[in-house]
Amino acid sequence: MIIKNGYVLDPESRREGTMDIRIQDGVICEIGPDLQADGEEIVDAAGLTVAPGLIDGHVHFRDPGLTYKENIETGAAAAAAGGFTTVICMANTKPPVDTPDTLSYVLQKGESTGIRVMSCAAVTKGMEGRELADLEALARAGAVGFTDDGKPILDEKLAVAAMEKAKALGLPLSFHEEDPAFIVNNGINAGEAAKKLGIEGSPAVAEDVMVARDCMLALYTGARINVQHISSAHSVALVRAAKEMGADVWAEATPHHFTLTEDAVLQYGTLAKMNPPLRTEADRQAIIRGLKDGTIDMIATDHAPHSREEKNLPLTKAPSGIIGLETSLALGITQLVHGGHLTMMELMEKMSLNTANMYHLDLGKISVGKPADLVIFDENESWKPEQYVSRADNTPFTGMELTGKVKCTICKGKIVYQESRP
Repeated sequence: MIIKNGYVLDPESRREGTMDIRIQDGVICEIGPDLQADGEEIVDAAGLTVAPGLIDGHVHFRDPGLTYKENIETGAAAAAAGGFTTVICMANTKPPVDTPDTLSYVLQKGESTGIRVMSCAAVTKGMEGRELADLEALARAGAVGFTDDGKPILDEKLAVAAMEKAKALGLPLSFHEEDPAFIVNNGINAGEAAKKLGIEGSPAVAEDVMVARDCMLALYTGARINVQHISSAHSVALVRAAKEMGADVWAEATPHHFTLTEDAVLQYGTLAKMNPPLRTEADRQAIIRGLKDGTIDMIATDHAPHSREEKNLPLTKAPSGIIGLETSLALGITQLVHGGHLTMMELMEKMSLNTANMYHLDLGKISVGKPADLVIFDENESWKPEQYVSRADNTPFTGMELTGKVKCTICKGKIVYQESRP
């Protein structure tokens, strides 16, 4: 296969320009101008951007046990449609991914999808926060990291033990930072919108105290940690300070947290309910500043499918979370690149290379000898999300005008998504 005439962005070398890419046996074997085809399939990318396949470090495919919401096949198809060639599944399935057998189930099902489906394993047995899972066995079985995402680890000694074990294994720990002691109703910020609705919500301090603790424990242990779906201005400042102190702390932000505020709950109801919640405009701007200055390393979707029946429940009863794989790139382009905050190269770094680097994956690069995982997109095409490849459609972004459209996704040298022509 040859990809012709595309504008190539490689965030590793920072090289960019119009060039061709030759792919053989799933690997990039030649990059240059005007490569001659020798009977190979040609993908014409004229007028389009060619970047490393996107990498999402935070998805929920609900498999095993909750497949009425999503499964590994439908989740992977949604990922490919969104330009993602690698996803990392969270462990809060039913049962949780806290044993090698459950992990093997996820990884084996992932192998049949065409994209790279990886998984974190749970930090604690049953994700109950009381006793460490067998992290060594889970690492041997292929876990790329550990997380009890969806729940915080409240026991400080257990958090330290997990960090020490993960550091010894050379794998990162990702933390969902919300202390339930401060939360009456999760998924809604304790702010003006909640007051208008007559609801007691989740204040930013619930996140801030956990982020402060884990930043200091990361500094203390030397472990690599990831602050998941950061939502608070103070938490961004805490991560910035921890990095300056030398802690191996990384952070991810979601498109919904850099696009929307708590006011979205008034307009979209449960479709704007997620943990941690959408917060104030000041928090949103702090997240954008954190993305600009490198405090926040990664953009992750926290793709969290739910059924319509669940999301139709009252606001305080409905589950938290929205889907995100099929709108993430467009939101990044619309809000961050066209908003003047990031260059396209910087966006690609945060949506591919940095996530690969945090998880020690040799991905997110366009150079000879590297895996042929690529996304081809039109950064200027406007569109409105209406239909989804995902099994779910719980998102406030339906019908919103976005810019940036995925045209083709290539993983391991094979086309796994191609936009259908009208």
